Amino acid sequence: LATGPRQNNSIFYEIRTYDIKPSKMKEFVEMVNKYFHLRTAHSELVGFWSVELGAMNKVVHVWKYENFAQRTAVRHALANDNDWQGKFISAALPLMEKQHNEVAYLVPWCQLGKPPKEGGVYEWVTFQMKPGGPALWGEAFRAAINAHINTGYTKLIGVFHTEYGLLNTVHVIWWNESPDHRAAGRHSAHEDARVVAAVRDSVRFLESQKNMLLIPLQCSPLK
Repeated sequence: LATGPRQNNSIFYEIRTYDIKPSKMKEFVEMVNKYFHLRTAHSELVGFWSVELGAMNKVVHVWKYENFAQRTAVRHALANDNDWQGKFISAALPLMEKQHNEVAYLVPWCQLGKPPKEGGVYEWVTFQMKPGGPALWGEAFRAAINAHINTGYTKLIGVFHTEYGLLNTVHVIWWNESPDHRAAGRHSAHEDARVVAAVRDSVRFLESQKNMLLIPLQCSPLK
């Protein structure tokens, strides 16, 4: 398998995806908005979203850790936090159908970004790549990402590749002003020869892809 440039620090991101019981989604979101400050007191939340399109009754949240030792300490502290366990966990767990987590790194050529303003929507695109990591597909994938950025219709937030979970998975987070703004931009991009050429080159390394439209929750730092 290919190896190549990696980040020069130990920072990683934990991506958590919860499937909520259909009849309990409203209740779950209300609980998050009311009590999630108890969780963010322990570690840094990057973003927390509910899925609007591409899946139903699902939430996604991303946490930043300096290293695995920090995550271990945080998980231990949470297990012993009576407020968090009593006010949120004990009430929230019965509302969930499934939980899934992944550990991911930012690709070497990407910094975590922020939207230019609040009030937009996020697109979460998951690519299943051929084995080899960023050293294999990184340059072609970067060219495809930059081609979309250069159209000016979208804002890149981050590109992550998995370390734990389903390997050779890449998650890309985009920001747009609205779903209609995203749709109009996508139509324009599909007619842009530069975008078409870059995408055609990158799909040599692609197995599958899926996308979701996300709405940030009240507690989300990325809004």
